[in-house]
Order: sequence, then structure tokens, then C-alpha cells
Amino acid sequence: MKKNLIVMAFVLVVAGLAIYQNVQHKDEQTMMPTEQAAKVNFLAPSFTLQGLDGKDYTVGGAREKPMFVNFWASWCGPCEEEAPDLVNLYNKYEGKFDLYAVNVTPGDKMDNIKKFVETYKYSFPVLLDKQGTNADTYNVIAIPTSFLIDRHGVIREIIHVLSPKELDLKMAKLLEE
Repeated sequence: MKKNLIVMAFVLVVAGLAIYQNVQHKDEQTMMPTEQAAKVNFLAPSFTLQGLDGKDYTVGGAREKPMFVNFWASWCGPCEEEAPDLVNLYNKYEGKFDLYAVNVTPGDKMDNIKKFVETYKYSFPVLLDKQGTNADTYNVIAIPTSFLIDRHGVIREIIHVLSPKELDLKMAKLLEE
């Protein structure tokens, strides 16, 4: 009887340790920045898309300069409102950051996309999220939604339409990092 109690106690202690270590390891994983989360202070999810110019562009990971990723559509009124500000921002800080305008293509038409880009004179890459999977990965619920990503590939800000002054302040802060 005494032997059974000792064996049972030993089994319970070992099982308890196993459960404890598993829980600890799970907590470590959820606390680490991961590319599965499109959240501030987490690594930006990686993706590669083709641009209107036929070239492939990659978002995610460390790079030489910060990046501004803007999800938009040609039919979106706030996107039209924001477009001149994006162009001005890009021209002001040209060469100091990359700006990718990611068109959420499933709800858009190629002719309208091209007309929008010509109308607002986008000189930065326009990427085509043809299935909308990247917008989904980034949890884009409303457009426009933009992500400011630092040189290390970490999302620093998630923004929607801002005044030109606020947009400029956020970009200046990102460039300082």
C-alpha cells in the first residue's frame, strides 16, 4: 500500500511538472512577436505581390529603410481624400522610406485602379492583392488602412486617414527610429 502511494505521488509530480513546462512554453510563444499578428510592436506579416509595373515587391522582414504600406481601393472616398497626402509625403521624404499602395483588388476593377493611379500621379509601387488575402492577414476591416513598419520589420503604427500634418509627424517619428 505504501509503495502504491509513493508511485502515485511520483506520477502526479512528474505529470504536474510536464503540464507546468508546457504552459510556460505556450506563454513564451504567445509573448514573442510573430509574423502571424498584424499588431503594433509585432513583426509585420510577410508577403510578396506583383505591382502594376509587373515587378514583384516584398513586405516583411528587416530592410534598409522603413516602409509605409497602404491598403486602398479606387472606389473608396476616403482613399481619394488621402491620395494627394500620400503623394506629398512620398515626395517630401523620397528615398528615405518605401511606400507600397496595396490595392484590395477583389472589389475593384483594373481600369479603375489604373485611372486612380494616373489621376493622383502615384510614383510609388502599386501592388495588387488580387485575392484580398493580404488585407485579411493584416486584419484590414476598413480602407484605407496603413501600416508604418520600421527597418526591423516591426509594425509601429496602424493608421487611417489623417490630416497631412499628423501624417507628416508620424512619418518623421518613424524615420527617427
